[in-house]
Formats: sequence, structure tokens, C-alpha cells
Amino acid sequence: MKISPSFIELETGNGIALHDLMPGIREAVAKSGITNGFVTVTSQHTTTAIAINEFEERLLEDVKTFLTRLIPPGDRYLHNDIDMRDCPEDEPENAHSHLAAMLLGSSEVIGLSAGELVLGQYQSVMLYELDGPRQRKVNVQVVGE
Repeated sequence: MKISPSFIELETGNGIALHDLMPGIREAVAKSGITNGFVTVTSQHTTTAIAINEFEERLLEDVKTFLTRLIPPGDRYLHNDIDMRDCPEDEPENAHSHLAAMLLGSSEVIGLSAGELVLGQYQSVMLYELDGPRQRKVNVQVVGE
């Protein structure tokens, strides 16, 4: 069994922004030389998430609206009491981002068969930025033979 680790690095958009990771994942698979196995995609940050969904413009806007309604940034959260915590002075009030990331998850595992990712016709692996803009890093690990 072979393991091929790599990273996707990207600059994200403001607030909640969704980014299609498929080009970087496909590149990692091609470079790995692995044709059968699986690919693990993992966020390296606590205010981002990794999830599979359709990368369609209107749905992306629906996702942003849904998350904002579900976990309103303006609500009271203990994590946002910056003066009560040991943290840098420029620490943002971002408890809502941590909570959304917890609900969405930080990784996905995708099958790999005959050199192709095993995904449905409309499925894309996406990075959900929940506290941007920021520089972000995603681990892509291809495992198999």
C-alpha cells in the first residue's frame, strides 16, 4: 500500500465562502500514481469545514443563508468574551464559525477506483470557509495501490 500526502493552499473569501477543492484533489490523485484506494481530505483549521455537496452558485448562497440563520454571528457566545480569554489582541469574535465547523465536519473520505474519484454526478468536495478571509490549508492524502 502506498500513501501520498499533499496540501491545497488557498486564500478564502469574506465571511462564509465555499471553495471547490476538486481541481486540487484531482491533481493530488494524478501525482500520486495511485489508482485504487481512497482519498482523505482534511481541513487544518477550526473555523473551516470540509463537506460534499453540489457546487452550484444559487445553492452556495442558500448554504450561506442557512448557516447564518442557524448560528447567527450576532448572538451571545462565551467564546466571544475576548477579555476573559488568553488570546491575541486581534482575536475575532468567531464562536459562530467554530460551531458551524463542528456541525459540518472537518474531513471527507472518497473512494478511488481505476484512477477516478467515486462521487456522484453533481458531487464536489468543498472547503467551507466560516471566518474569512484567511489563508487556508487542506490536507489531501491518497492511500492505495
